[in-house]
Amino acid sequence: MAQDYDVVVIGGGPGGYNAAIRAAQLGLKTACIDARETARFGGTCLNVGCIPSKAMLHASEAFEHADKHFADLGIETGKVKLNLEKMLAQKADAVKGLTDGIDYLFKKNKVEGIHGRGRIAGPGKVVVTTEEGDRTLETKNILIATGSDILSLPGVEIDEERIVSSTGALSLSKVPKKMIVVGGGYIGLEMGSVWRRLGAEVTVVEFLDRITPGMDAELSKQFMRVLKKQGMAFKLGTKVTKIDKTKTGVKVSVEPAKGGDAETLDADVVLIAIGRKPYTEGLGLDEVGITTDKRGFIPVDDHWRTGAEGIYAIGDVTPGPMLAHKAEEEAVAVAEVIAGKPGHVDYGIIPGVVYTDPEVATVGKTEEQLKEEGVDYKVGKFPFTANSRAKTNHATDGFVKVLADAKTDRVLGVHMIGTGVGEMIAEACLVMAFGGASEDIARTCHPHPTRTEALRQAAMGVEGWTMQA
Repeated sequence: MAQDYDVVVIGGGPGGYNAAIRAAQLGLKTACIDARETARFGGTCLNVGCIPSKAMLHASEAFEHADKHFADLGIETGKVKLNLEKMLAQKADAVKGLTDGIDYLFKKNKVEGIHGRGRIAGPGKVVVTTEEGDRTLETKNILIATGSDILSLPGVEIDEERIVSSTGALSLSKVPKKMIVVGGGYIGLEMGSVWRRLGAEVTVVEFLDRITPGMDAELSKQFMRVLKKQGMAFKLGTKVTKIDKTKTGVKVSVEPAKGGDAETLDADVVLIAIGRKPYTEGLGLDEVGITTDKRGFIPVDDHWRTGAEGIYAIGDVTPGPMLAHKAEEEAVAVAEVIAGKPGHVDYGIIPGVVYTDPEVATVGKTEEQLKEEGVDYKVGKFPFTANSRAKTNHATDGFVKVLADAKTDRVLGVHMIGTGVGEMIAEACLVMAFGGASEDIARTCHPHPTRTEALRQAAMGVEGWTMQA
């Protein structure tokens, strides 16, 4: 029987919808299925993750600047008042505009978008459960791009009111007086910083002895120092043993991770931000012999093949960093592989950004990794206190660090903390993608005055000729 589709994508997030668009561009008849109840494509990222959180980060930063810093610039506004309902509404508008944009892109590229729950019913067969009933799709290739789901502590039920995930933290009806964030990773620190700016007293509880584990240690240390200066409190090396709801809030029982006296912390809201888990529930993996690993991920080869004929997987359901842009890279590559073209992702050049203020951005190897691998390297650093644009804008927290091979000068890693560094890190990615050296950055003209000059000065420092600090 003739196949209905060349590619059926299960999951409409950054991995899924981009894969569907690229496959269609390559002449493949493509459908993309998504089960979100709001009937909006875009996955967690656009609906309840990356995009709405950035809307809240931006709005809360503007609020804090107006409330605390405008007067320093000679701008007198009077008392600043928070309209949380309107702030949440502008967040929703941003989400709607971007999710509507995916519908437009699907029409433009002739991708069939299907709202419903998809499951694999056998080789080349996907059944979609919709409001109208079940529909069976026959296809040559199936791509699993279902993303990830929230992860909670054992025995703790997330109600999205007093015990919330990142989803609930984006829609609190009022600013809590006290918020406890369980987990010192990217998501917890971003959302904690939003509510701190809006007036909450925020305490971060982290099991390990540092925040942002896996990040360059020097960067992580400076990051926590800045967040403390802003008013965020930290309990490191601490584990949560129990969370109890009370009539007015929650009580969080904690104790030292290495053993010691327990204590109880009171809060209005607790944000659980300990990570995410791959979403593979109800996909019918058993029907085609796909087995997940012990952490729930779908193993794939270097062409994103699952081992089941004609079935691929990308994004958060596969091992690696759970980042939207990682899924997007894999989306393009797997679509090209399915179309018979070469597809490639350089996993050594996947940047990470924490969208606090200041931002933190990193790509490539950390100093700790290079030492562990026995790589001989050189370091160049430059502080934003010596950068003219940062100085004039009163945003001097942070620095840029460049790590380069001691023999070849090839850039091995770049790590930054400072205002706007999430935009700056792309330059480092591009240099690394072409195997560039620190000297390539150091001898490339950068506009003055800009924060990007800090990267150039740090690159100069690799060979010991930093000029402005």
